[in-house]
Amino acid sequence: MKNDKVVAMLLAGGQGSRLKLLTKNIAKPAVPFGGKYRIIDFPLSNATNSEISDIGILTQYKPLELNSHIGIGGTWDFDRNTGGLRILPPFTSEDGGRWYTGTANAIYENIDFIESLAPKYVLVLSGDHIYKMDYNLLIKSHREKSSDVTIAVMEVPWEEASRFGIVNVDKDLKIYEFDEKPENPKNNMASMGIYVFTWEKLKYYLNKDAKDKNSKHDFGMNVLPLMLKEGLNMHVYIFKGYWKDVGTVDSYWEANMDLLRKDNPLNLYDKDWRIYTKNRNLPPQLIKKNSIVKNSMINEGCIIEGEVYNSIIFSGVHIGKNSKVSNSVILSNSCIDSDVTINKCVVLENVIVHSGVNVGSTTSDDILIIDKDLKI
Repeated sequence: MKNDKVVAMLLAGGQGSRLKLLTKNIAKPAVPFGGKYRIIDFPLSNATNSEISDIGILTQYKPLELNSHIGIGGTWDFDRNTGGLRILPPFTSEDGGRWYTGTANAIYENIDFIESLAPKYVLVLSGDHIYKMDYNLLIKSHREKSSDVTIAVMEVPWEEASRFGIVNVDKDLKIYEFDEKPENPKNNMASMGIYVFTWEKLKYYLNKDAKDKNSKHDFGMNVLPLMLKEGLNMHVYIFKGYWKDVGTVDSYWEANMDLLRKDNPLNLYDKDWRIYTKNRNLPPQLIKKNSIVKNSMINEGCIIEGEVYNSIIFSGVHIGKNSKVSNSVILSNSCIDSDVTINKCVVLENVIVHSGVNVGSTTSDDILIIDKDLKI
């Protein structure tokens, strides 16, 4: 019988230091997004909707909240007797132990886990991007081209191209050059950090890279360029949908605001491609008399007595009388007292803003972030 089995490996150990206070206590994939989700819900839901049954989640930086959110994977239908979801933190062996030293090293250290599942293909995913993708189409492209490696790519704005791995291809979408974060990119076709590998090829190059003392053990910097240099059959899969690398506070705020656009490019209401998350089982939101809510997401457990415009309000938030929240993201269980004005802010969990306080600016483009548990 032909073996077409796919195992997904989801890299979820990133710190996301440019997100500042958002990742002070949690890993980047655990950052809340879109009123009720966490960033990791998107690749996990994509895997579920793509009917991938085996997935390893590689954790590292401050994983407690991430692990608690994922649990045994029941939210995404990964709680199974065979296969399913496995959390894979760094571990100690007889040779000692250390943190994962790069994206490729994280996969290398879990070769035994992958081998136990005997796949034909390995799908490597990043746990810190916002997007919806049918991975079956990516895998189908890999098979049809008899590729050793397929890299999911998309066009990015030219001014941002130097932040990404840039892929140069011929007319058949075969890769002839891979340039990681070039100063002067030749095109704007950027790697999304999503790869399909034929497992036997990947295993060989992971072992080879592990022996290279000069390697940083990173896919973009080391393993993919080596594969290309040694003549492997490598292609791209061009993704046309919405994809956001929420690596900064500004991009995080923008991605949340994208959900409120009239031409919303990321439909969270698609019944055929649901984004699943852990349910908090809170009561319905309450929009009180004389309150005003326009172009906003108000989630369960919220009580709104004031005005909310163009904002994402997470669960359990209270906004008091005569208060006005605009162009902001308010995370769970924060309390906005009466007569408060908030504009262009990201307010973290359990914040209390006392009556009469004005937060944020109507003239500056800067996004103000307010740390969790503060009282102002």
